[in-house]
Amino acid sequence: MSDALTSATPTGAAVSASEARWASQDMQARIRRRYGAERRFKQFGLAAVTLSAGFLLFLLMTMASAGLSGFSQTRVALPVDFRGSGLSIDLESQTVEEAQSSLSQQGLGDLIGLAATPAYGPEGASLFGPGAERVLRDAIIDDPSMLQRQVSIELPAASDIDVAAKGDGEAAAEAQVTRLERAGKLSTGLDTLFLSNADATDPTMAGIWGALKGSLLTMLVCFVIAFPVGTLAALYLEEYAPQNRLTDIIEVSINNLAAVPSIIFGLLALALFINMFGICQGSPLVGGLTLALMTMPVIVIAGRNAIKAVPPSIRDAALGIGASKAQVVFHHVLPLALPGILTGTIIGMARALGETAPLLLVGMRAFVGGAPSGVCDSATVLPMQIYLWSDEIDRGFVENTSAAIIVLLVVLLSMNAIAIILRNRFEKRW
Repeated sequence: MSDALTSATPTGAAVSASEARWASQDMQARIRRRYGAERRFKQFGLAAVTLSAGFLLFLLMTMASAGLSGFSQTRVALPVDFRGSGLSIDLESQTVEEAQSSLSQQGLGDLIGLAATPAYGPEGASLFGPGAERVLRDAIIDDPSMLQRQVSIELPAASDIDVAAKGDGEAAAEAQVTRLERAGKLSTGLDTLFLSNADATDPTMAGIWGALKGSLLTMLVCFVIAFPVGTLAALYLEEYAPQNRLTDIIEVSINNLAAVPSIIFGLLALALFINMFGICQGSPLVGGLTLALMTMPVIVIAGRNAIKAVPPSIRDAALGIGASKAQVVFHHVLPLALPGILTGTIIGMARALGETAPLLLVGMRAFVGGAPSGVCDSATVLPMQIYLWSDEIDRGFVENTSAAIIVLLVVLLSMNAIAIILRNRFEKRW
């Protein structure tokens, strides 16, 4: 009994000494500093996230406040008496294209001017923009019976009237807007011309469709070239390439290419695709090839990381049941790595979508008044269209610029959403 008490005495003393050390003021101060540092780190992280979200919210609100009005159009009501206009045309026996061509030759612009003078005075014709003739033409085609009576039709207003109606015009235009509003002759609606037209010299006629289609075609060419080549290069380097000095040089070169300024790829494309091979300049084809050169290093790096993340046990199990090396790579490794490869591809293409410098050098800066019908037609892209409109003097292009930025952001968000969907679709767990 006494021996047990004696043996327990040192242990009890040791426990008491340990408790005394943890209860000491120095130890408690160290613990408080450690917990304080952890709380400060959490606060700094929360502040960083809040600041980033605040900047993003400010950007979205600024773009929305300045750009949403670009999707609307100011219209002015115009009474037109077609019975005395002298228009005589048989629209029922013509196709839509023939009717548009016939009406375009009937002097609808002069008709608008003649109808606007008695309605709004000598300067009445200046209230209507170039798009008024097109809207009137389409209205006649939709309802040919109006050629036999007097109608009141809402036509697109001129650029200065449109800007003044949205709160940023000159004093004379604002006075006209006030007078039209009091008379109930002013209205606002969706600007279908902005969504369906290509670039134009007048902001009321300028649209985003040409640049949007050019961007989509350019991204299609970029994806078709960059994705398979980048994926196969990543598979070869990770699964087949021997570990030697040449392979090390190739890996270092790919990493360096991912950080090369984009304008260098534009110079390379100018010398290679245009000067040497003579590929159609200023087209989605040469633009997509240029962006593919810039995107492939990013895809290779992302692909190699995704392939490395596949557990070696997957390869060993496939080889153990008699699969060949190619079957292991394409039936097991590639499907498991595909979500990461697709994510890297979409991120690289989203970066390429916002590039302007390399496309400047391959001729995609030119004024293009129509949407491209193929990859070899002259075209521009959304970032280039935004740049061109931001350099215009007319105030009407300010809203067009902000609206085009919103369209570009929507396209980027859509690409990121596609990346998430594809990643979740092909993701497999092991």
